[in-house]
Amino acid sequence: MRRRLLLPTAALAAASLLLTGCFAATDSTTSGDGGKRIRVAMLQPPRSGLTPLSDDAFKLSRWSTAETLVALDADGDARPALATGWKQNGTAWTFTVRDGVTFHDGTPLTAADVERSLTRAATASPKPRILDGVDLTVKASGKTVTVTTATEDPLVPQRLSSPQLSILSAKAYQGKTVNPVGTGTGPFRLTKVNGTSSASLDRYDGYWGEKAKAPGIDVTFVPDGTARAAALRTGEADIVEAIPVSQAALLDQDLITEVPMPRTNTLHLNTAKGAFKDPKLRAAARQAIDAGTIVKGVYEGRADVAKGLLGPALAWADGLRTPRDPAPAAAPNGATITLGTYSDRAELPEVAQALQQQLQKAGFKVKLDVREYANIESDALSGAFDAFILSRATVLDSGDPVAYLHSDFGSKGSFNLAQLADPAVDKALEKAATTPTGDARRKAVIEAEAAVLATDAAVPMLHERVIQGDAAGVVGAAHDPRERLLVTTDTYVK
Repeated sequence: MRRRLLLPTAALAAASLLLTGCFAATDSTTSGDGGKRIRVAMLQPPRSGLTPLSDDAFKLSRWSTAETLVALDADGDARPALATGWKQNGTAWTFTVRDGVTFHDGTPLTAADVERSLTRAATASPKPRILDGVDLTVKASGKTVTVTTATEDPLVPQRLSSPQLSILSAKAYQGKTVNPVGTGTGPFRLTKVNGTSSASLDRYDGYWGEKAKAPGIDVTFVPDGTARAAALRTGEADIVEAIPVSQAALLDQDLITEVPMPRTNTLHLNTAKGAFKDPKLRAAARQAIDAGTIVKGVYEGRADVAKGLLGPALAWADGLRTPRDPAPAAAPNGATITLGTYSDRAELPEVAQALQQQLQKAGFKVKLDVREYANIESDALSGAFDAFILSRATVLDSGDPVAYLHSDFGSKGSFNLAQLADPAVDKALEKAATTPTGDARRKAVIEAEAAVLATDAAVPMLHERVIQGDAAGVVGAAHDPRERLLVTTDTYVK
């Protein structure tokens, strides 16, 4: 028997008003063939007109309208998509383009189309972040495309899985911006975009793969978390993205799924100056932290206590770890530290207050500095804080965590909040970066993680989850930790 918990009357009324405005223009839930269209409430409206060269690409991927040469499996390994196979020759990778694929405008997919899409991405300003720091050229020949990089890169197939490198038809590139409407190859054809309010997609019956079970998708962008939760409760939406923790407990628990995210909340300790220049005081801070209490109190149990920098969204990580002896600690004896974080993520100020209490109990004197991220980032990067709480994605668009580890803990890392410069860490990171993909690379990644943790420059506390709502009649909605998939060919509403 389902247990239904309702919002207080005032909150429900407010949410209903929000929903009236949000969903007023939503298309009909039924189509001409009698099937039910899928109504989706999404968190963030498009930021760049749905161009795939921006983060809007992940919306196109979640709607199954734009596709890439390569897909990723659960372990982050490359699998065929619009390319049926590939081979490496030094810095050059040659991909065979799949036959029998047509774009939504009816034109056939060719190697020249792939060259056009990838070249546009590689020469864009700014580049898609998956190509940041990567010099890449593309050349079509017959049914193949050769992608060449300036230096040998074992991650080229994984890079080409990024939704920001989607392959679109020539029509998409006729204007100043890339237009995905009617130009993708996926099982759903994007037909209409209403600015930042809504979008519509229809099933594409000419799809090269399995035909979609649903006749279409109607998307509404609902930034307000209470309104998104109410959309699920009132039946205004079939699938709801990113339900806030504060709303999850008020919903029928049978309708929500908690998906581990590749995102870790970590306490970064400044190794270059101040109290935490002393490794024994860093160890004392590590010993003082009770992450379980934070998960229970701040996240209401809807997060996972960290065992390392990489969480359960990377299913392979925990099985490769080996026990290690923690570094010795010294008594803080009233050492004064400044702890910073940002208010943009609702839970972090509460996490900071909990950490302040735990560290003070251990003998530190703790000052808090909480600001909006835009106003605190430069200070954090310059090492102005003794300690900083950061919520950070641990795999970027390639599905590989090495870029994150390099950025955050390498001596030349661009996001090295701990100001860490440790030869053993740099050596382990270099080994991970140059190891071919597969089991050997995953083992090298965990060795690099262990090298970072041995310094106590970073204390991983918890791994976040994203809470997704699926109405009772929804079948086959994707629950994807990488947030690349949502509505697939197998998704439909009974």
